Amino acid sequence: MKVFLYSCQIAFKNIVSEKWINFLTILSISVGLLLLTSYLTITLNIDTVIKRWGTGFGMVVYLDDGLSIDTKDDIKDLLKQDSDILELKYVSSDEALKELREVLGRRSSILESMEGNPLPSSFELKLKREALTPSYIEQKAARIKEMTGVEDVQYGEKWLSSLNTISVVMRVIALILGVAIFIAIAFITYSTIKVLFYRRKDEIETLKLLGATRSFIKMPFLIEGSFIGGVSGVISAVSLFGLYKFTVMKLVEFLPSIRGLLVSLPLEAYIAIPIAGALMSLTGSFFATGRIRY
Repeated sequence: MKVFLYSCQIAFKNIVSEKWINFLTILSISVGLLLLTSYLTITLNIDTVIKRWGTGFGMVVYLDDGLSIDTKDDIKDLLKQDSDILELKYVSSDEALKELREVLGRRSSILESMEGNPLPSSFELKLKREALTPSYIEQKAARIKEMTGVEDVQYGEKWLSSLNTISVVMRVIALILGVAIFIAIAFITYSTIKVLFYRRKDEIETLKLLGATRSFIKMPFLIEGSFIGGVSGVISAVSLFGLYKFTVMKLVEFLPSIRGLLVSLPLEAYIAIPIAGALMSLTGSFFATGRIRY
């Protein structure tokens, strides 16, 4: 414990004495963490919007003409047994024609030239968010289409595929950016600690002559690296929160309805940012002190 406290004293003393190089290192790491967390915030908001759009996603099951009531009831019972279906609504051909007239408005007169009602009866299905993957929905649509009395199934394949692609691409970019930022922060700390080590070469030589162990010599540098990363994380977290509040304030001025759509990172994420910064810098410090010859 005494060794650790002594190492902390040496580390903070060195941080103050080398304030400018440490300041530039903290600034560089803070910018890197801010870029990463800002992108994660954007990804979170896009994913939230996609999920909200997905809650309104549905599937329309068109029925053959001339089906008996019993056959329609059988199809309805089969669909109700599907656990992925949240809501089920039957729309008769007459109701469908009425809705079409309302949509067309003044142009509904074009329907007068048609003989009879060309629109089929249908079931409108609302599905669970967890089921909204292109391949799964495609398989489900194919199974429903095989039912007796079902003419066709439509569910907006291109729309669903586009939403899924956007979500996947954003996550992949977040992973790549996270790895890149991690490597950059570790390298920045690595370079800083290596420079500081050689600046204290005479002091370290004295400690070696007094019988200091490798771990005793390395510990102040590891603590210094962790402190730099932690402070950078705190600055990044505070900057991110301020940037989020500023962005929301400006956007709400132009689009008041967007207030309820924007979300911030959870509190746990803000707490994790300084910890992540400290761990990244500690990694760079560990490799820097490990490659230096004593």
